[in-house]
Amino acid sequence: MVMMFLGACSASVKTLPESDKVLKIEEYFQGNSKAYGILFDRGGSPSRHFSVDLLGTWDEKTKTLTLEEDFVFDDGEESRRVWVIKKTGSNQYVGTAGDVIGEAKGFSRGNAFHWDYVLEVPYKGSTIALKIDDWLFLSDDDVLINRAEMFKFGFKVGEIVISFNKQ
Repeated sequence: MVMMFLGACSASVKTLPESDKVLKIEEYFQGNSKAYGILFDRGGSPSRHFSVDLLGTWDEKTKTLTLEEDFVFDDGEESRRVWVIKKTGSNQYVGTAGDVIGEAKGFSRGNAFHWDYVLEVPYKGSTIALKIDDWLFLSDDDVLINRAEMFKFGFKVGEIVISFNKQ
């Protein structure tokens, strides 16, 4: 029931208009990039700011992107996520990370990339599992804009907006 509800709320990568730009995450994230983001609470108020240093390595033989993300939050907290993303088709990907439950599924079309996954997030001394509806849009050859909505029990509980810049 929740999955059907969430699917109805999200745009589909298949229905996006065509774009002159083409986002290939294995190319965009290869090498170093820097990102800046804001976490918004369920009411839409900004609650945290952060920066991310990223290092991506593409293995052509295995069609695998390893993406190391080092986060620094405005309160001094630091965290790290390492994605292992495998290209499974011309526009399809699967990914894993230490705080992702199961596999993330990704699809691309034109300048857009859509991730769908469940993320285990620290919360009040424990963790909670949030469904993430994650969209990336190539705005310029060096600029990628990311909007991720977070859901729990089918209700939106937050949103993240990030701007990535190639180094």
